[in-house]
Amino acid sequence: MSADKIKVSICLGSSCFARGSQKNLEIMQAYFAEKHLDDKIDFAGHLCEEVCKQGPTLKIGDKVYYGVTATNLHAILDDNFKDL
Repeated sequence: MSADKIKVSICLGSSCFARGSQKNLEIMQAYFAEKHLDDKIDFAGHLCEEVCKQGPTLKIGDKVYYGVTATNLHAILDDNFKDL
């Protein structure tokens, strides 16, 4: 990973998965491809963040987002990546 890439991770643990992280993953992959961000981010899935009741979770840089849904995900992505 390049030092200047933004680290992005999505929880794919069973609780977050059951609450919609699979759909979030699909949305994020499409968003990153559409915006040609592959060379600017380091995107990975991971297992449990230990905050299952607050999931699905998404981490962008040092900021963690809780309760991420298909409804609020585009706004989160735009807030973080619209200027890249």
